Amino acid sequence: MSSAQIEIQAIASLVAIACAIPGTFLVLRKMALISDAISHSILPGLVIGFFITHDLNSPLLLLLGTLSGIITVVLVEYIQKTKLVKEDTAIGLVFPALFSIGVILIAKNANDVHLDVDAVLLGELAFAPFDRWVVNTIDLGPKALWVVGGIVIVSVSLLIAFFKELKLSTFDTGLATALGFSPAILHYGLMSISSITTVGAFDAVGAILVVALMITPAATAYLLTNDLKKC
Repeated sequence: MSSAQIEIQAIASLVAIACAIPGTFLVLRKMALISDAISHSILPGLVIGFFITHDLNSPLLLLLGTLSGIITVVLVEYIQKTKLVKEDTAIGLVFPALFSIGVILIAKNANDVHLDVDAVLLGELAFAPFDRWVVNTIDLGPKALWVVGGIVIVSVSLLIAFFKELKLSTFDTGLATALGFSPAILHYGLMSISSITTVGAFDAVGAILVVALMITPAATAYLLTNDLKKC
């Protein structure tokens, strides 16, 4: 097995771990479809960030992509609170609208760069080893490996630090509020991590596989065990 194949497998494994952590809580909160919404609706943030910086590796893309994901959640909740439609309908209204805006921006203004619809949907995992992080002529490996690895470390650290709070707010928001926790802050914190994870994995595996990696492992674990720690 070549070094490039090993790097591809390492990136894919880290993406799977990174997506499974927030995905577990999304499935338990019956919000699995929101991962689909986030994975598509971050596109306008990424495109606008590129238009500002003209650099696909700029941290601004991560920031604006995450912000776009949070805006999606806010819009879905706002539409749902009108009680005119249910949550699944609200998701179906919001993310196609935002995703289509991103696709239109790409089609009109970014046809000459490596930011196309095929890459958005399917990713470029096989090409990830060719995008290297070189510092002072020292090759430190694929950029995707460092980005996704950093996201895994942050996600695991936050999971350890706030596991009890997330567990309580997931299963009993009323008790969490009574004990002085803020379910809203925990909710938007989870959405932020989900958005960051999606943006980080976006270039490597694409929007479709991000959704699969967020939902499938968590749904499988849900069928096999009732113990959250084993998920």
